[in-house]
Amino acid sequence: MALLVSTRVLGKRKPLLDDFGVPPPAIDPEDGDVRLRDVIEHVVRHEVEQFGRRQRARTLDRVLSDAQISQAAARGKVDPASKDFKQEVDVEAAVGNALQAFEDGMYLVIIDEVERRSLDETVRLSENSRLVFLRLTFLAGA
Repeated sequence: MALLVSTRVLGKRKPLLDDFGVPPPAIDPEDGDVRLRDVIEHVVRHEVEQFGRRQRARTLDRVLSDAQISQAAARGKVDPASKDFKQEVDVEAAVGNALQAFEDGMYLVIIDEVERRSLDETVRLSENSRLVFLRLTFLAGA
């Protein structure tokens, strides 16, 4: 089972990121529910971990196939060289920022087509659950 996560911006057709899967968070065995706060925290922690993996993978030189070279050339840049990224991410700060941004109304969370309004709200996840983070755009002067 994996949650399908989508990221969207209000008023834009193109998503922020391609949809991706996240393993489900720990669910209360008694009732099968989980708090929205725990779902958001779980997604943020998972994505920080994935960021670290991608960063470590880029520290190695890569051997590219003909197809990869052709695709990269079509995008305008072929780069097999390693990178020395030293970006550190404070996981606790990232989780705190995500929760605070939700509380401040910077984005909405929609689970299985139902908007969730409270971090302490319990949600029921299924193996086909879809989670949408919808970033809101504020008007100038608002």
